[in-house]
Amino acid sequence: MAREPLPTWTFALIVVRLGPRFLLVHERKHGGGWYLPAGRIEAGETIVDGAVRETLEEAGIPVVLDGILRIEHSPQSSGHVRMRVIFHAHPADDTPPKAEPDGESQGAGWFLPAQLRELPLRGSEVLRIVEDVERGAPVHPLSLLAPEGTPLLPR
Repeated sequence: MAREPLPTWTFALIVVRLGPRFLLVHERKHGGGWYLPAGRIEAGETIVDGAVRETLEEAGIPVVLDGILRIEHSPQSSGHVRMRVIFHAHPADDTPPKAEPDGESQGAGWFLPAQLRELPLRGSEVLRIVEDVERGAPVHPLSLLAPEGTPLLPR
């Protein structure tokens, strides 16, 4: 007998670093605090494409993904699954962060880790993630994410 599929919500969270500074977004939702660029992946979109899109939409910054900091998979008591991929990235060029509010965010900016303590953050995980990256958290290859059926070794 076939089992019902579990609804899965997939999110990308992007840690964008420029030298000692980190990119944060002033959110319109979730209480209007500062957070890392992030968002839910859209139907038919890869997690990588979603991460790049979310950063551009929320912060106005085109990025290059360097790798993966972590893949989180959390079954919820409601019966769905929450999956989040935390990426490490750098700016693709010298485009400045978004300064004008729009439907995606109120703006964005570059911050030193010490400055984060002065901001109204969405949550304590922002500071924890930034500090871990600053302390040398490993960045794993993007090849960890691949379409189903992709060979494990190059052909």
